[in-house]
Amino acid sequence: MKYAWIDEHRRTYGLTESCAVLEVSISGYHAWKRGGRPNRKRLTDAQMLALIQAIHTELKSAYGSPRMVRELRDRGFPASKERVKRLMRENGIRARHKRRFKATTDSKHALPVAPNLLDRDFTPAKPNQAWSADMTYIWTDEGWLYLAVVLDLFNIEVVGWSIKPRMTADIVIDALTMAWFRKKPAPGLIHHSDRGSQYASHAFQARLEEYGMVCSMSRKGNCWDNAPTESFFNSLKNERVHGIPISRSALYRATNINIPDSAEPLVHADD
Repeated sequence: MKYAWIDEHRRTYGLTESCAVLEVSISGYHAWKRGGRPNRKRLTDAQMLALIQAIHTELKSAYGSPRMVRELRDRGFPASKERVKRLMRENGIRARHKRRFKATTDSKHALPVAPNLLDRDFTPAKPNQAWSADMTYIWTDEGWLYLAVVLDLFNIEVVGWSIKPRMTADIVIDALTMAWFRKKPAPGLIHHSDRGSQYASHAFQARLEEYGMVCSMSRKGNCWDNAPTESFFNSLKNERVHGIPISRSALYRATNINIPDSAEPLVHADD
């Protein structure tokens, strides 16, 4: 390797002379000495655009400019926010748009609601200490389907889920039941959700009591109280679902992993 040869012969040949003869940079040599890698040369706009377009295609149009900047840097290419944003804007490169909003929380009910015991403490010390739950809607080849999940806040693992065509209490009960049978947590686990009628229902509350779980609910109209689950759904929709036809079986497969980092984008599958 050129840098190793230069380092071995430093006492015989000057650093500047050796780097010039071997056509390497002095900064690259110093980076090698520190155990890092030589800096890449700055790409031209044409080279940067070609790289952005390739990543845009590879990731199925999932990233806007902020995440594209991080992706470029993670791959070892110097990239400024302003430059990437300009190139994407000038060339019509943008992330997929979301579909229209469809409400999943019905908090206009007379059922009892629990206090916000979790209080945005999203970093439990161990698994099965605090779970968060929520529902969302997904456009599939069958029309709208509803997805309920239960996440372990320790590592944002999907521990339970259910998919149904209607937003009844059954969907959240099934997701909770799956989570309990899979993990069998000790009594005292905090289960956090919004204050929707499904989670406030007598049937769901009875199931929580049966499993020895403590109920916690977000404050009215405050999505930040359940931010990890909101973030999970946002990643699922932006990177795995929106703009891509999806079947029920593919949606099941998507929910049964940690999304979105560990799998390729979903594609339509004939059942």
